[in-house]
Amino acid sequence: MSTFLITGANRGIGLELTRAFRARGDDVVGVCRTSSRELDATGARVEAGVDVTVADGVDALAKRLADARVDVLVNNAGILEPDALDTFDAATLRRQMEVNAFGPLLLTRALLPRIAPKGGKVVVMTSRMGSIADNGSGAFYGYRMSKAAVNAAFVSLARDLAPRGIAVGIFHPGMVATEMTGGRGIPPAEAARGLVQRIDELDLGRSGKFLHQNGDELPW
Repeated sequence: MSTFLITGANRGIGLELTRAFRARGDDVVGVCRTSSRELDATGARVEAGVDVTVADGVDALAKRLADARVDVLVNNAGILEPDALDTFDAATLRRQMEVNAFGPLLLTRALLPRIAPKGGKVVVMTSRMGSIADNGSGAFYGYRMSKAAVNAAFVSLARDLAPRGIAVGIFHPGMVATEMTGGRGIPPAEAARGLVQRIDELDLGRSGKFLHQNGDELPW
C-alpha cells in the first residue's frame, strides 16, 4: 500500500485518480481549494483550502502533513484560459504560468522532505500543447507557455532528484472530457487508467521523459 498526494483532486482527472488508487487500497491525500461530495465519498484524506500558487498555503500543508511519508506526489491542479493573439492579456498569461508552471515546482520543493527517497515519485500532469515541435495550430498562448515551462522545470527535477532515488514523470493525459475542455474528449476514468499504469511503471530509467498516458513518448 502506497500513499499518494494528488492536487486538484476534487474533480476531473484528479478525482478519477483518487478513486482508482483508493479502489485498490492505497492511501490518498486529496488536495484542493474546495472539496466536493465526490471527493469526500472516496474516503481520501482531504486537505481543502490549498492554493498551489500561495506560498503560505503550500508551507502550511507541508506542516500539516508532519512526518507523513508521501510515496507519490501527483501535481494535477491546472487551469486553461483560451486565448488568441488578439485576446490574451498579461493577467491571463500570468495566472496560467502561476498555476500550471510555478505551482507544481513550488509544491514539490515544499514537500520534498515528505517524499520517500529511493523509490519515491513526483508526477506532473502536463499537456502536449506544451510541445513546441507538435504545435501546428497556434493560439492558447498562456496555456502553451505554461506547459512548456513546467516541462522544462520537471526535466530539471528529474536530474536533480535522481541522486535521491526519486523518479519524475511528465505525463500528458490526452484530450479528456472535463470542465477544462468543455466536456470534449475521452472519459476521465479512461485517462486515469492509462495514467495509473504510467505512474506504476515510473522508475529512474523512465524519469524525465514526456509521455502520453497511452505510453507513447512525445516530442518536446
